[in-house]
Amino acid sequence: MAPAEIGKKVGKVLHHSHRAKPCTRQLAEHGLSYARRPEAIQREAALDGLYVIRTSEPAERLSAEDTVRGYKNLALVARLLRTLKRIDILVRPIYHHQDKRVRAHIFLCVLAYDVEWHRRQALAPLLFDDEDLEQHRKTRDPVVPAQPSPTAQQKKARWLTADGLPIHSFHTLLAALGTRCRNRCRVMSGLEGLTFCQLTEPTPLQQRAFQLLGLAFPVNRNAISTEP
Repeated sequence: MAPAEIGKKVGKVLHHSHRAKPCTRQLAEHGLSYARRPEAIQREAALDGLYVIRTSEPAERLSAEDTVRGYKNLALVARLLRTLKRIDILVRPIYHHQDKRVRAHIFLCVLAYDVEWHRRQALAPLLFDDEDLEQHRKTRDPVVPAQPSPTAQQKKARWLTADGLPIHSFHTLLAALGTRCRNRCRVMSGLEGLTFCQLTEPTPLQQRAFQLLGLAFPVNRNAISTEP
């Protein structure tokens, strides 16, 4: 095989395995020889798993710790895009053909996510979410691996809140809240044509969720009417 063909194949392998730095290569007319570089291997091992974050902001405005925290907060942006594109809101496909309508469509999707985000924050005591996460982010070392707070560990171990209510994901909690119904009833004997509305009795979970959201829980106000 020609040296050019050998070099092309070796380069492709090194590109995928990222092993160009720790070894030397020498192409001959009909072969290839290589050797390890111990110094380069030691330097790579010393930096294995480490990365450097740089910023143009001066240290007086943004400390090194806050720089790392800001970088890790990009996970929130990734979650936003994942929610918009695939999980809940499904921003695509877009069937609009005018720029202003496309912008309005995107705006409404982001607005819907904003509402969801605030609801998640309010309902955190009923969710698997770590309620103390924001407070811990300000005080813990941003470089070491993050550990859940004792509150989050207790919820995940017991699958219960401090009030003894079952812990939910955001989607299962919405499903549980959706079981409250407003039934329209109709008298079939005696007073034919008499109708009234009846709300199902709230569960303790539903009552707690409405309390966390700061909403007044709907009560039964039996509206009685007679059909003509």
